[in-house]
Amino acid sequence: MKLCKKSKKPAKIRRNNIAFIKNIAIILSMSKGEKACNNFENWNRGLVQMEKKIEDFIGYIHIMKKASENTEISYRQDLLKMIRFLEGQGVETIKEITSVNLHSYMNVLETQNLATATISRKIASTKAFFLYLQDQKYIIENPASELKAPKIDKKIPAVLAIEEVLKLLEEPKRGSAKEIRDQAMLELLYATGIRVTELLTLTIDDVNLEESYIICKNKERILPLGEVVKIALQRYLDEARSELLGEGESVVCFVNCSGKPMSRQGFWKLLKYYANRAGLKSEITPHTLRHSYKAVSTDCVK
Repeated sequence: MKLCKKSKKPAKIRRNNIAFIKNIAIILSMSKGEKACNNFENWNRGLVQMEKKIEDFIGYIHIMKKASENTEISYRQDLLKMIRFLEGQGVETIKEITSVNLHSYMNVLETQNLATATISRKIASTKAFFLYLQDQKYIIENPASELKAPKIDKKIPAVLAIEEVLKLLEEPKRGSAKEIRDQAMLELLYATGIRVTELLTLTIDDVNLEESYIICKNKERILPLGEVVKIALQRYLDEARSELLGEGESVVCFVNCSGKPMSRQGFWKLLKYYANRAGLKSEITPHTLRHSYKAVSTDCVK
């Protein structure tokens, strides 16, 4: 008996099945890729939206709260770190953030051995941000309302003895333009107790030697000047400032040797320099003179 040839139809069917399976696989992979792409786009949109709200908030405290540049920088950094953490927890938009999310974030901060003051500032920035969002009607409930700052152990500020202060104030005595400026700055800081930021941002228009006062715009207050600091300031304005400015111009009262506004770091260095030259063993910071002023003022009141 003659055997029939095997049909090729089953092979065709098999090839068609394989092609069909491949097509399904391609469709599925494309679908997954599209879904992943959509997820990424949603995540990216959420990130941009949250960062925009942070910038809106920084603009608000700059205009309405007259926040300092340092405060704005710190708050921005704190809030950006917070949303990065929350994104890692699957939170995509601000409206999804809950009190549980925020407490979780604060618990993580506490495990990082951060200073208590640093954690307190981060909590303050978080609370201020969400209170702003609530006031703007962007959120209904405030997830940060129950956050509480840790207790900060208050340290007694270091102060200088009067003898130490006098040694320090007498150090810029060589008569150069720089030392005339430095003496005026040290005398003013000690005589008025103003903050270092206020000292460095003081403008020429803020100084009134005829009426014996300066204006601190940061806190909108007028501070009287004694005779010693008046003489130091007058000498600086008459003899040294124009030399330091050279051909430049500046509204800031105290300028560096390049005619530019002095930085906090620059002032800290000159303070440490004169403290070493005076042979002071106490640790000196820009706040030391301010606290020393307060101590002397309190003793005078008593």
